[in-house]
Amino acid sequence: MMHFRKIVRQTIVEARADKAYTSLYIGGVALSIMTVLIFAVIYYVKMSPLAPEVNRDRTLYVDLLKYVSPDSSSSALSALSYRGVDEFIYRLENVEAVSAKTNLTATAAVAGSKKMHDIALQATDDAFFKIYDFVFLEGMPFNASDFQSGRKVAVITDRLAGKLFGTAENATGREFKVGDETYSVVGVIRQTSRLTRASFAEAYIPYSSQSGYDRAGWKAEAPYVGGSYNAVLLVKDSGQEQALREEINEFVRKANASGKYWNIDVLNQPRTHLLSVFQRFPGSDFSWTDVVMDNILVLLALLLVPAINISAMIGGRMDSRISEMGIRKAFGARRRTLLSQVMWENFIFTLAGGVIALVAAWVILYCCRAWVFDLLLSSNEVIHDTSTITVTGNMIFAPVVFVAALALCIILNLLSAFIPAWRSLRHPIVSSINEKR
Repeated sequence: MMHFRKIVRQTIVEARADKAYTSLYIGGVALSIMTVLIFAVIYYVKMSPLAPEVNRDRTLYVDLLKYVSPDSSSSALSALSYRGVDEFIYRLENVEAVSAKTNLTATAAVAGSKKMHDIALQATDDAFFKIYDFVFLEGMPFNASDFQSGRKVAVITDRLAGKLFGTAENATGREFKVGDETYSVVGVIRQTSRLTRASFAEAYIPYSSQSGYDRAGWKAEAPYVGGSYNAVLLVKDSGQEQALREEINEFVRKANASGKYWNIDVLNQPRTHLLSVFQRFPGSDFSWTDVVMDNILVLLALLLVPAINISAMIGGRMDSRISEMGIRKAFGARRRTLLSQVMWENFIFTLAGGVIALVAAWVILYCCRAWVFDLLLSSNEVIHDTSTITVTGNMIFAPVVFVAALALCIILNLLSAFIPAWRSLRHPIVSSINEKR
């Protein structure tokens, strides 16, 4: 402990002696760690189980099907039709829960009010609320009876309730218009973030409450495609996931064997949540090797350039301290002790930079979230209200992410410091003492 205190005091003395070097070093380290941390947090938000998508590791998606003519002369991609949902998705057995949904934009208003609100709307079924973990502030989700009867009921967020009714309290039972249709509020949930894309909406209604929800697909010879539905599947574990894939492949085989004028291709779906993060759309060219290499190159660009600059700074700093090191060696200091001193100094500077980087990253991620986290949204997604791009504490403060980013930068910075320090300390004592700077 005494030895460490001595090192800290010596580091403070060295920092005060050369404030320009200390500021540049800590600033460079902070910039490097901050950039890596922001990069890591963006991917953390994309991939980690965050409310309400707490089951991301067990959630699978079927977004598109491919229609192919028997002679392969024509093909087309489309979302599922209602028949595809009813005869294919809902009949799957190897699932814990299965839901179909369609994403819409709509206007919402209270009857008699001229103030219209553009909202993100999800038309879905009752199983949707078994897959996603929403926090209900009052009321409850619509149930199977509501869905089967096509009742015009809705679950809305507390923020939308505030816009419509002036308060989120006692909103259950009140009515509002979605387009030209009147819906009754059955539940109010806490506003979620648009960054949890699969589950996000400001209002949720039974898709069975919409006219034409069960219309046929755009091709009679390909009845399972040509609609607007996506499927979300929840499995218990990897074993059930494998059984589900086999079940889907068997369904496709039988469907294609009986299809005289069409074949369908599920494009290797269902996709895991992790795959959906990196693959643009089902069936597109994809390689995990390319993904890993691309991200490694980005990390190298973020880390190696600062590391090289820091190494050059340390090399210059050590050159200016050669005579000091020579005198200390003449008085019996061992090379290992001097090297340890230099490494501890750089470690303390790196920690100081890490603290600054953490605070700076928090500020940027929160204050600039509308454009930083836009990297998570699809390029064709129209955002009417950027306040829905909310960030929560468990998004921007993920201890594992910060520790990993800091550890990576510490290792790289220590390596950057070790090489010039080791080379400088190899100088003979006499030449080190006589070195003029």
